[in-house]
Amino acid sequence: MAINYDKLRARPFPDVVQEYSFKDTILYALGLGLGQDPMDRGQLRHVYEEGLVALPTMGVVLAGPGFWLREPDTGVDWPKVLHGEQGLTIHRPLPTEGRVVGRLRIDEIIDKGQGRGALLYTTREVRDAATEELLCSITSTSFLRGDGGFGGPTGPIRQPHPVPEGEPEAHFDWTLGPHAALLYRLSGDFNPVHADPDVAAQAGFKQPILHGLASYGVAGWSIAQLLCGGRAEKLRRLDLRFTSPVYPGETLRTEIWRLGSGAAAFRVRVPARDVVVLNNGRAEFEA
Repeated sequence: MAINYDKLRARPFPDVVQEYSFKDTILYALGLGLGQDPMDRGQLRHVYEEGLVALPTMGVVLAGPGFWLREPDTGVDWPKVLHGEQGLTIHRPLPTEGRVVGRLRIDEIIDKGQGRGALLYTTREVRDAATEELLCSITSTSFLRGDGGFGGPTGPIRQPHPVPEGEPEAHFDWTLGPHAALLYRLSGDFNPVHADPDVAAQAGFKQPILHGLASYGVAGWSIAQLLCGGRAEKLRRLDLRFTSPVYPGETLRTEIWRLGSGAAAFRVRVPARDVVVLNNGRAEFEA
């Protein structure tokens, strides 16, 4: 079954309402590895209910529609779908608990041609369910590897943020525990490739891999350490491209180039394997 461009482009999505508690806010932060040092008050404020502050990147796991591309009516060859890019704009600090509503829309579907796949651009708004106040906007690019040649538009293709030339100005290392994926999946993504060694092997991995959005959250935390004085709530925007999988237990090195007041380019590497796992990053923050 091939993609029907007009049908998929106009696909309606029901509102997704989610109620979450302070425990969910803490669990999200624990899934990113916070709390490793019980004496670090900068970490503690995100994993302890007294004075709790929600990490802004938690917005990406709130009120999501799930893996809807798996539904037969989409026409998508879903086993070949990859998460290509992720963006987040924070409009106001996330409450540590509350009731939110997520609304997803398809922005465009780009046909790269037969055998070259397609790009699916979506935006999800997360709002306070009671007041309709916009909390954050989440953009995503999915690479539909098996779906090129359906006759859709060939552009425009969104260009990733360029990586500056030369050595990065600073870096921050963050090591994840070997149980990181098992903990992070409790925030809502139960794909077995992150837990089951047999499923991971079938997908071509030596072991279960970390969720892309977990490495995304680590990038946000690391940017806060490098540019926001450790105050993650100063983060305003975080955009990046996923380029390689991460394994639980690895050290992620976030490298930055300052672009002026309130903005920076970044990438994330795994030094032990000398591989870039997140690239073309741009962060905006309260200067």
